[in-house]
Amino acid sequence: MDYNNVMLRIAGIVDDSIVDGPGFRLTVFAQGCERNCPGCHNPATHDKNGGYLITAAEILAMADKNPLLDGVTFSGGEPFMQAAELALVAIEAHRIGWDVVTFTGYTYEELRDNPDTDVQALLAHTDYLIDGPYIDARKDVGLKFRGSDNQRLIDMNATRKRNRVVLFY
Repeated sequence: MDYNNVMLRIAGIVDDSIVDGPGFRLTVFAQGCERNCPGCHNPATHDKNGGYLITAAEILAMADKNPLLDGVTFSGGEPFMQAAELALVAIEAHRIGWDVVTFTGYTYEELRDNPDTDVQALLAHTDYLIDGPYIDARKDVGLKFRGSDNQRLIDMNATRKRNRVVLFY
């Protein structure tokens, strides 16, 4: 696969996050979101034409430069709007031994039932899914990796194995 030909539109990258999943993470903020949750932490990521273009190869090269990283996190915006491209990055992350966290405004059930093969590919290569829309009235700053208490941190490997939702926290 030539990752130089895989283009993503992103809002930015944090190469040593400790708040976007377990351990040290490379966090890729996808650009574009149609959910527009009131009180969203990242409203600048909503415009699907905003941000900038970057290749998957550039993201992977950044990741390769930081030996402290445990995994990659896809946040946003809405990562599932660029599911095909992010699935390829996730596959490569798994090859180097990292785990993959994906934040989404959709519920696991919505994604599970979505017939889009790209959505299914990203879901299949996600180890931890933080699902559900942010709900400002349910904001809880004490939650690990989430903003509101309706959002779940799902252990996707255990969920696939047991064929039911298994929470990580």
